[in-house]
Amino acid sequence: MDQAFLTVINELDTEVAVSWVSQRCYQCLYQQLGVVPAVTSPGQPSSQEFTVSTQHEITLQLNSTAVNLDLCTVPFHFGERGNYSLWVKNLNTSVVNCSIVTDADPVNSYIPILVAFLVFAGLGLMSALLRAIVGLDLVRGVLFRIGGTFETERLINSELGSPGRVVTPVTDNILPPPPSPSKRLRSLDTFRGISLVIMVFVNYGGGRYWFFRHESWNGLSVADLVFPWFVFIMGTSIALSINSLLRSGSRRTSLLKKVVWRSLQLFIIGVIIINPHYCLGPLSWDNLRIPGVLQRLSWSYLVVACLDLLVARGHVDILPTVSDNAWWSSCIDVLLYWPAWLFVLLLEVLWLCLTFLLPVPGCPTGYLGPGGIGDMGMHANCTGGAAGLVDRWLLGENHIYQTPSTRVIYDTHVPYDPEGVLGSINSILMAFLGLQAGKIIIHYRDLHSSIISRFLIWGLFLGVISAVLTKCSTDQGFIPVNKNLWSLSYVTTLACFAFVLLVLVYYSVDVKNWWSGAPFFYPGMNSILVYVGHKVFEDYFPFRWRMVNTQSHAEHLTQNLVAVCCWVLISYVLYRKKIFWKI
Repeated sequence: MDQAFLTVINELDTEVAVSWVSQRCYQCLYQQLGVVPAVTSPGQPSSQEFTVSTQHEITLQLNSTAVNLDLCTVPFHFGERGNYSLWVKNLNTSVVNCSIVTDADPVNSYIPILVAFLVFAGLGLMSALLRAIVGLDLVRGVLFRIGGTFETERLINSELGSPGRVVTPVTDNILPPPPSPSKRLRSLDTFRGISLVIMVFVNYGGGRYWFFRHESWNGLSVADLVFPWFVFIMGTSIALSINSLLRSGSRRTSLLKKVVWRSLQLFIIGVIIINPHYCLGPLSWDNLRIPGVLQRLSWSYLVVACLDLLVARGHVDILPTVSDNAWWSSCIDVLLYWPAWLFVLLLEVLWLCLTFLLPVPGCPTGYLGPGGIGDMGMHANCTGGAAGLVDRWLLGENHIYQTPSTRVIYDTHVPYDPEGVLGSINSILMAFLGLQAGKIIIHYRDLHSSIISRFLIWGLFLGVISAVLTKCSTDQGFIPVNKNLWSLSYVTTLACFAFVLLVLVYYSVDVKNWWSGAPFFYPGMNSILVYVGHKVFEDYFPFRWRMVNTQSHAEHLTQNLVAVCCWVLISYVLYRKKIFWKI
């Protein structure tokens, strides 16, 4: 899978060393592919077969082993399962020609994902048409006459399986629900469900497509989007939950105890599910991985929820609009909570100081690179710079992730954890930006245009910061977008996307009622259960089964989509039975 066959045919009277480097590998050393012998006799070229990666364009470099001379450099994007020949010929005594010939056409590996998209798009269109038909007055009348008024009304109000707009609140699966029912924004659960469904799909393999895998270092793929969005919407839910609980008369001290206890529960569950063989016996401390997704969620939740408990107001009236004469009216939803903002900004200063000023033995101060063969191999053991050092110092080398994504392209050999300690500072910032979105909803409730405009302003503001930090490039900026580091530009970029996506979902679900949020709404209502369940049962049927051809994208994609659909169906059944797992 993701490989092609290459035959290098050598017509030279010297051995040829073949090396390669991926175009996605920034300032990398060439890696040797193999050596092709010299011709044994005139007219009898020698050849050697190799397998090459098809995920990205690669550059082949051919050198003469006799005089260590560069013969030619050939950039090429090979197709999956294609057969290719690279001919190395002498045009004259001083010029060598290298040309690639396609012997067998590659397969189109993207057809399965196109078919899957068309199938799900068709199902969505059929569902929308069916809802529209059921909503017609004529059809409603027929249904009333056939099934009786009460039963038919129940069917229509269920929106073919979609819940009504007013339900008993379930507060983010972390804080308990307020004692009295209130209107719940379906867009928030829908947003959370979108993030969760993509996260589950990616964790199950994403059909083994490269763009559903995490970037090896700098840059973004689909897999790099969802976890920050989940952190973001958690912050939004914290704001709404705490506001609702304070309005209902709950004491801050009792809420603080619950926040600490639930954070501890999240952390413990996270440690259990990310370590292998926990079902076979006690976990061993010798190689227990400590950081992880739920651990980072617990830490971010603990800090942001505590901050909000300190500054949140129990009774908040709708703020004056920006048209008010007061100069501070347009910023009052920030100014009211300035102590929390000050604390988060100080945390960010701490991240910047540690990242760029902390001395790292054997590495440049402020190094943000992947190590390995990156930076021409000069800093092979410096993966992550200060972030890697802090994790090894605080947690120990055996208690962090042993096979990071940098090994794929950058050939690193140093353990590095993408959910490490230093990056958790920026995950707090991500959750706090989500908290700010919640504050906007609280203060401008029912003023849809004000909420949408402020979301868009925040998205633009964060987008400008990202453009400055990255210089609108993948690797050339002051602070590149990097999921492994959870860099500042990564947070601002993903928060920008989150505000824009939240606008689209909020407008279509809660403002215009164009979309009920299904099917993402259901896993969004049971997010912790779905996340923990998909990790615990990922190796069991029907989420995984023995495949006929493990090298087929179509089979992997089918298996992963079936697994995701199973969790959506499970969450829907639990929703209908009003079962919600809260910790």
